Amino acid sequence: MIALGSRIRESLVGLRMPRALELLDSVVQRLEQGEITALEAIDQLLLEEYSLREGRRVTMALTTANLTPVKTLESFDFTFQPSLDRDRIMTLAQLEFVERCEMVHLLGPPGTGKSHLASALGVTAVKAGKSVYRANLAQLINALVKAEREGRLAEKIRFYARSALLIVDEIGYLPISAGGANLFFQLVNARYEKGAMILTSNRGFAEWGEIFGDPVVATALLDRLLHHAVVIHIEGASYRLRGHADLIPEHIRANAPISPPPPPKKRGRGRPAKDRTQEI
Repeated sequence: MIALGSRIRESLVGLRMPRALELLDSVVQRLEQGEITALEAIDQLLLEEYSLREGRRVTMALTTANLTPVKTLESFDFTFQPSLDRDRIMTLAQLEFVERCEMVHLLGPPGTGKSHLASALGVTAVKAGKSVYRANLAQLINALVKAEREGRLAEKIRFYARSALLIVDEIGYLPISAGGANLFFQLVNARYEKGAMILTSNRGFAEWGEIFGDPVVATALLDRLLHHAVVIHIEGASYRLRGHADLIPEHIRANAPISPPPPPKKRGRGRPAKDRTQEI
């Protein structure tokens, strides 16, 4: 038995299974005392090792995806935003929109939880084993501009296009140059019907021409971003300012409605594509 135990330890070391090695003695003791069966002993060792490795994988993937600090759906206060349908968000958390390469738009005033929800859905996708990357629009465009200047634009677009889910946060907070808008269009075009996206914005679609400095580019963007899309409106007060609402001037506190324009006309692309745009 001693020789067998030593061989098992050597095997666990060779297989790089530190958690199983750590628990081996206690599991063997429970087995010898008849508390568990041999199969249960094997299951416990493998389950603990898998949990350790999966935890490491998730931690690394969340860091690589730019999803730290971690936001979760469990930590989101749905009671503070009664306009938001919790069931609809939980349906998105099933990640079928990722499989279908759909676009999810979260629209609403600042502080209403758009970024939290986008990140939380990204965390859910990472835990499900899907590749995710998150950046705000300014960061994304700055990276694309730099890559173009260095002659690496195609490589950078491939980098952003390869994730199963790309989260683009804070559309509309900062003005975008015409050149930057064109670069973002190239990225969206590269992902169109090939990868899912979540986009958050404090501005309605009718204002995107102003955001991107070019109505033509904005229309081309919306043509792709509203096809196969889910649009979620969040109307409410800022969660971050919930304890200081009396300090905010009334004209700033008032929330302008955010509503999308009619869906853009689709150009012919061979066989007609089924439009799954839905309003939530």
